[in-house]
Amino acid sequence: MKHSQLRALTHLIVGVTLVFVFLCGCSKDLFYIPGSIEEEMQKAVDGKFDGMIVYVNQSGKSSFYSAGFNNREEQTPADPHDLFKIGSISKLYIAAACTKLIASGALDLEQKLVDLIPEVVTHIEYAEQITLRMMISHRSGIPEFIYEPGFNGGTTESYLTTAELIYDKAADFKPNKKYAYSNTNYLLLGEILDRTLGYSHHEFIRNEILIPLDLDETYSLYSEVDSNQVMSGYLKGWEPDIKSWDHTRPGGSMIATAEDVGTFLRALIDGSLFSDEEQAIYSSVYEYEHTGWLPGYTSIARYHSDIDTIVIQFVNTSDKEWFWLELERVYSRILKSLEKGL
Repeated sequence: MKHSQLRALTHLIVGVTLVFVFLCGCSKDLFYIPGSIEEEMQKAVDGKFDGMIVYVNQSGKSSFYSAGFNNREEQTPADPHDLFKIGSISKLYIAAACTKLIASGALDLEQKLVDLIPEVVTHIEYAEQITLRMMISHRSGIPEFIYEPGFNGGTTESYLTTAELIYDKAADFKPNKKYAYSNTNYLLLGEILDRTLGYSHHEFIRNEILIPLDLDETYSLYSEVDSNQVMSGYLKGWEPDIKSWDHTRPGGSMIATAEDVGTFLRALIDGSLFSDEEQAIYSSVYEYEHTGWLPGYTSIARYHSDIDTIVIQFVNTSDKEWFWLELERVYSRILKSLEKGL
């Protein structure tokens, strides 16, 4: 069996198992009457979470909540304004940066990967067919680098050095034939942005997104912040705090407060960030919500239009795939608590 086939089979088995467990859990939640947000968070940290932050922006009013520990060794309580490693929520900012460059004419959605990064032509299958649009939308078929044996989660190597992990691998599918989330898409987008700009895309995001929105507590890299202000992170089965594990790759490197993420998400949706042209471009290529996972850090950022509410959930604990069921269950109960209070 080929490596790609084995990986697909593994994902299928895990997916079916998660769906079964999720449906069993959901049947119980159908009859569950949620308590207050504070009560639901306390139940979560009394159970499987080390610490937790929730930010709610509802019809212009912001509310802040925290429970459990920022640092469990020192018994430091979580603070709703702590900085947090937001993982793949970072992809929303990269997609927004791509949108601005596309609208300005510096990039084009139909440009091919081979034209944007010529040296990958003999190493990434279908590089001459994969477009910028497909990479932003996770429809390229480019394999996922994090599953490769040589992947090192904490390295500061160049983007293309990491991309080499999937060089000469068969594509997961032909370009634009289906959707499959792949961090490699955003790794390559980081390289494309840097080449197009002639400088780091982190600087572009800061100048064109963070500063205009007054997001003073959002950073591109762990090296930019005072580590004492960052919430500790804990991986199940691994006792020490892993806050110092650095993550520099595009699409997973950013650090922010829950309030800043909520402010960004609101601006992304309500037109504060984009011109009409930019909004149309973004809407055609990417989503308006995201989750994040890094060792020690799990996050959810969503907008609920029916109640005009942004909810950001940070948990400084991570585990294997099944752990997401509990994260989603707690998020669902918090949302029900909000709906009950209307």
